[in-house]
Amino acid sequence: MSDKLNIKDWDSQDRPREKMMAKGADALTDAELLAILIRSGTVGYNALEVGQSLLRSANGDLNQLARMSHKDMMKTKGLGETKAIGIAAALELGRRRQRTDGNEKRKITSSRDAYDIIGTALYDLLHEEFWAIFLDRANQVIRMTKISQGGIAGTVVDPRLIFKPALENLASGIILVHNHPSGNLRPSQADIDITRKLKIAGTTLE
Repeated sequence: MSDKLNIKDWDSQDRPREKMMAKGADALTDAELLAILIRSGTVGYNALEVGQSLLRSANGDLNQLARMSHKDMMKTKGLGETKAIGIAAALELGRRRQRTDGNEKRKITSSRDAYDIIGTALYDLLHEEFWAIFLDRANQVIRMTKISQGGIAGTVVDPRLIFKPALENLASGIILVHNHPSGNLRPSQADIDITRKLKIAGTTLE
């Protein structure tokens, strides 16, 4: 089978869409799954080749691909705005599914538990976000809420935006989380200051 054949000319068992229908999504490569989202290729390149090229631009790393904007994806030959937005939307749905799957009524017993729940919401981001996890008296997750979004080096946190939903959900505990896109694990002075401020407010509200 020539690589230059249109996908429609391939044997049906080799076409990504038909292969998925016959064998399930697990049987497809990353490039084949992207080809289904891309749907059609461009002059000289079929959808699978466009998917392979897009993966190469992310060094074959789906996590790196998830961090790309749709405009970055459009640098791949054969990917227009509509197709790139479709891929970005699919990756975002995957992130959201990971973030919510099984989190309801999940019990937090350690910082690792908290990371497992919230980590997928943060690790692809190139900007800072501040999140709150609200817990009941048994330390089970009631809900998670994004409190604020900032730039590369910081985000503004208003305590009222944290304690309002906490009171509305009758939360007994709150876990506060934010990311450092730089990868620096050391808290800034601003981080320390806001933590102290929020601790005082939380103590007052029990």
